[in-house]
Amino acid sequence: MFLLVLVLASCGSSHSVSKGTKGARGTTQSGLGSYYADKFNGRPTASGSTYRPGQMTAAHNTLPFGTLIRVTNTRNGRSVDVTVTDRGPHTKGYIVDVSRRAAVQLDIIQAGVVPVQVTVIREAADNH
Repeated sequence: MFLLVLVLASCGSSHSVSKGTKGARGTTQSGLGSYYADKFNGRPTASGSTYRPGQMTAAHNTLPFGTLIRVTNTRNGRSVDVTVTDRGPHTKGYIVDVSRRAAVQLDIIQAGVVPVQVTVIREAADNH
């Protein structure tokens, strides 16, 4: 019975980054990923940097700015490494918004939203 409960618990479609990790290397999260609309080009991000669609950046609600994450499109297996520079997305079930350049490499432009896995590759410099 315990094994069944354990298996069922691991089958959820969205997992939160645990509060104790603060973006620890190897932390993973699954959910939906999308990309920034063109209208955000040139606008300031929550970190103070300017959003540029040609950069490899992302928005995440809890990971510290400067955290390097790998975003994998679980539909096709394509992955990109991006740096967290903004907060968002602000829609339930969505865990990351990536820049347009990253979205092209992930092949999510046409779909707009895809299931993704986010893995912390390198913690933000101030997290050490």
